[in-house]
Amino acid sequence: MTKGYIHSLESFGSVDGPGVRFIIFTSGCAMRCQFCHNPDTWNMRSGTAYTADELIEKAIRYRSYWGSEGGITVSGGEPLLQIDFLLELFRKAKQEGIHTVIDTSGNPFTKEEPFFGKFEELMKLTDLVLLDIKHIDEEQHRILTGQTNTNILELARYLSDIGKPVWIRHVLVPERNDKDEYLDRLHEFIETLDNVERVEVLPYHTLGVYKWKELGLDYPLDGIDPPDADRIENAKKRLGIC
Repeated sequence: MTKGYIHSLESFGSVDGPGVRFIIFTSGCAMRCQFCHNPDTWNMRSGTAYTADELIEKAIRYRSYWGSEGGITVSGGEPLLQIDFLLELFRKAKQEGIHTVIDTSGNPFTKEEPFFGKFEELMKLTDLVLLDIKHIDEEQHRILTGQTNTNILELARYLSDIGKPVWIRHVLVPERNDKDEYLDRLHEFIETLDNVERVEVLPYHTLGVYKWKELGLDYPLDGIDPPDADRIENAKKRLGIC
């Protein structure tokens, strides 16, 4: 029996997928996003170990609130780092008829084995993917997150090829990815995909800065304020949201 390392749980999530959702935040992430508001999720072993049965049991307690659209969302951290656990969790969820969503940065994705075979199987058990694209530019993505975006864009194309429903999410960060050029390039890329049901702009915020300080880390975006309403509206227009 595989155990998953879980950072926290949320019983009545309303922004991470359709309807009211039971949100499972996994521990562990290889990305080091400058705007991360949960740096306390980076270390996988800092989480609490749960079995899939334990989490399904907890989730089902709230099933009466889900309506026809709700279900379970696994977020992070980065859930794909624990793909074996996700497979077990989602198999059990599907046995219970539960709608399943993964919220991922795509960072662990590769077409190499054994990951890819497991991922193909996971997608059969997944109803919706929330894909966070941090930056469309490779060089700037490395600066912003410490990691490449090449495999992340490959993941987006693969999900389009198999027709898996996707919501694209983009954290709008002033002085990093909110230039019109970057937004236009991201829009052009999204337009090449056939499976995108929604595009969301998530304005950068500073609510997690205190966590960096508690962990003894220097906050990389010190002095950068959240985007104003005009820049948020500009991003939405350029990404074809309105």
